[in-house]
Amino acid sequence: MVLYKKDMQEKSRLPIVDRQALRYEEMAAEALTNSIEHLNHAYRQKLCGAEGAVEFRDGGVYTYDNHGKRYLDCLGGYGIFNVGHRHPRVIEAVRNQLDQVCLHSQDLLNPWAAELAAKLADVAPGKLKYSFFCNSGTEAVEGALKLARLYTGKTEIISTRNSYHGVSMGALSATGRDVFRKPFEPLLEGFVHVPFGDAAAIEAAITKKTAAVILEPIQGEGGIHVPPKGYLKKVRRITQKHGILLILDEVQTGMGRTGRMFACEHENVQPDIICLAKALGGGVMPIGAFMSTSKIWKVLEDNPTIHNSTFGGNPLACTAASATIDVLRDEHLPARATMMGNHFMRRLTQLMRRYPEYVAEVRGKGLLIGLEFQTTEIREAVQVELFHRGVLVAATLNANRTIRIEPPLIITEAQINFMVDTLESILIDIAAKKVKVKKRKAKKD
Repeated sequence: MVLYKKDMQEKSRLPIVDRQALRYEEMAAEALTNSIEHLNHAYRQKLCGAEGAVEFRDGGVYTYDNHGKRYLDCLGGYGIFNVGHRHPRVIEAVRNQLDQVCLHSQDLLNPWAAELAAKLADVAPGKLKYSFFCNSGTEAVEGALKLARLYTGKTEIISTRNSYHGVSMGALSATGRDVFRKPFEPLLEGFVHVPFGDAAAIEAAITKKTAAVILEPIQGEGGIHVPPKGYLKKVRRITQKHGILLILDEVQTGMGRTGRMFACEHENVQPDIICLAKALGGGVMPIGAFMSTSKIWKVLEDNPTIHNSTFGGNPLACTAASATIDVLRDEHLPARATMMGNHFMRRLTQLMRRYPEYVAEVRGKGLLIGLEFQTTEIREAVQVELFHRGVLVAATLNANRTIRIEPPLIITEAQINFMVDTLESILIDIAAKKVKVKKRKAKKD
C-alpha cells in the first residue's frame, strides 16, 4: 500500500472564486438537512450523510466531495459513466447545443434525434434500424413491452427471476424480485418468471398468448450473473421457432460495458427489440431508447404518436448521445473494457483465493463485475471502509452479499491496482479485527 498512500490521501484544494462557488458552499451546508426533510428520511442513515460528504465536482474516473476528498469511482453512477465523468467531447457538444436549440418545438423536424437514430442503426446488431427516444431505462422497457404487444396482438411476457427492468408498473411487472413487486400488487397480468440461464424453462412457459421474452444478457441488479455460454443463442432459436419476440434489456450492459458495444454481440444474437439508457447519454444528459426492425416498426406507422414522450429525443440529450457513440468508437472503449476487465478479474480472483473466508465469488464480463462476499455483514463492512479509503462501490439491489464494480471504461491498470490493493488492506484489517464486522443474522439474498 506504500505506493498508493500519497495518492489515497491527496486532497484537492477548492478555492472559492466566485458567487457560484459561494452559493454551492451554502447548498452543501444545507444538503443533509434538506435531503432528510424534503427527499427522504433514509438520508439520515446514509453513509455519505453521516460523513457530511456532498458531491462537489467530478472528472475522468474521480469524484470529489465538498471537503476536497477524492474518490476513485468504481460504481460509475450504476453504469452511467462509460466514457468517464465529464468527457470533454460530450461536454463541448452539449455546451455548443445550448447556444442553438435546447428543447425542440415538437412540430418541425428534429435533426438531432434523426442523426442519433442513424448512428444507433449503424452500431446496433443486425437489422435493428428504428429508434424511439425517452428519458430512462424504465421508459425504454415500457415502450418495448407495448411495442411487442402491439405488434403480436398477444399479451403474455416471459421474464426471469431476480431480473430488474425498472419500477414503473409495466417494467415492474417484468422485474423478477418480490421485494419490489409485492407492495404494488396486483401488477399487470400476463407476466411469467422463470429461472435465469435456463432456456428450456423459457420454452416450457410459452403459450398461445405469449408475445415476447424479455432478458438482460447479464443480470445486473440480480448480482452480476452471467448466463451459461450459448444461453442467448438457445433463447433466440426458441423464440424464432415459436414466432415470438425477443426483447433484450441492455440498459446496463450496452454501450461498451461488457467488451462489445452490446452484450448480445458476444453470442452474435440479434434481438427483435433492444432497450438502452444509462451510459447512452455519456454521463452528461439522461436519455433512453428502444430500437427495433423495419418490419416490427411498421405497426407504428398508422399512429406514430400512440406512444410518445414530451422530452424524449430532445436536442441536448441527443447531442450528448451522438458524441458518446463517437467517443466509444474513436477511443475503442469496448475493447478497452475487455482488457481492463480481464486485469480486474485476475486481480480479484487472486484476492478471492487468498481470502476465501471473506470472498465467495468473482464474476462478470468486461467492466461489469460482481464481487460476492460470504455474508452481507462482510460486504457492508468492506463497502463502508472502501468509502472511507476513497473508493466508491455499491451493493446490487437483488443480491445483498454482492458489490458491483462498474468503473468508467477509461480506468487504467494503476487505478485498478489501487482499488484491489485497498480492498486487500481492508480484508487484512478485518482479519486483525481493526475493522469491525457487525454481528447479526445474515439476510438471505
